[in-house]
Amino acid sequence: MNKRTAQSHGRPWRSALRLAFLRSLLKLFARLPLRLSHAIGAGIGWLAWITHSSMRKTAAENIRRCLPELSSPQQAQLLRETLLETGKTLTELGAIWQGSRQQIETLAREVRNEKILTQAMAAGRGVILLAPHSGAWELGGLFTATRTPMTTLYRPPREPAFEALMNRSRERFGGRLVPANRHGVKALLMALRRGELVAILPDQEPNVGEGAFAPFFGHPAYTLTLVHNLMQKTGAIAILGRTERLPRGQGYRLGYFEAPIGMYDPDPATALAALNQGIEQMVRENPAQYQWVYRRFRRQPTSAQKTNSETVD
Repeated sequence: MNKRTAQSHGRPWRSALRLAFLRSLLKLFARLPLRLSHAIGAGIGWLAWITHSSMRKTAAENIRRCLPELSSPQQAQLLRETLLETGKTLTELGAIWQGSRQQIETLAREVRNEKILTQAMAAGRGVILLAPHSGAWELGGLFTATRTPMTTLYRPPREPAFEALMNRSRERFGGRLVPANRHGVKALLMALRRGELVAILPDQEPNVGEGAFAPFFGHPAYTLTLVHNLMQKTGAIAILGRTERLPRGQGYRLGYFEAPIGMYDPDPATALAALNQGIEQMVRENPAQYQWVYRRFRRQPTSAQKTNSETVD
């Protein structure tokens, strides 16, 4: 029995209460107009701002590290904006996880460069969709799953009961979720070899032994090597995806983009640097909606590893 299962079995009534509370919240926010839902989310973010929360501390550190060219007032403004956007990430889940297919397609008010996705799929080599933690990435995954069969790699949450709810919500339009382990990786390989689409969150820090350090905003970040390995083994095409919130709860703007050419390089260091460069470019285009609250630089290299990382910057 693993740690997650043991915790759930130890106090099942607590797990049931948390799950019931979460379901109630999702149903509540699903009934609200998106503008009101986002306003409540912004209020949650504002509380994180004024209480000097751990989220605020992490986001401030990341912004100072990655965007030193901004003045102190500009960094403070971005910090406030990103906390408000992070709050919206929580409250918009009701509409995203509970909405019908038609409602999801209605929320996607604008779709840019969908031709990049369709042309990549038509090549028959398999496609890897890389969607960073920016904007409403949950919606982007659901919308894309309505267009083509998609297998998504995910990291199971600590609460098993929550995992079941999450998986049902994400798979309800035909998408398939596979855990981030060897069985999940095998499923991704098989999907790519069938010429299908797989989706990966490329800016999530991998487990030890599953990544390598590569520059991200000029600093070493422990980066997933799986994308490079899959591309080399299958010849798959990589594309980037992003889902931005429109102002005043008007909906969302989805976009698909060609991946940096360096990602196809057989040299892992070159490919990982190109991957992070592609993510960085997307972040710079809308920095407020990136999840700076994530501890992206938690793991740092030894002196030898740092030297190797800097050589590809």
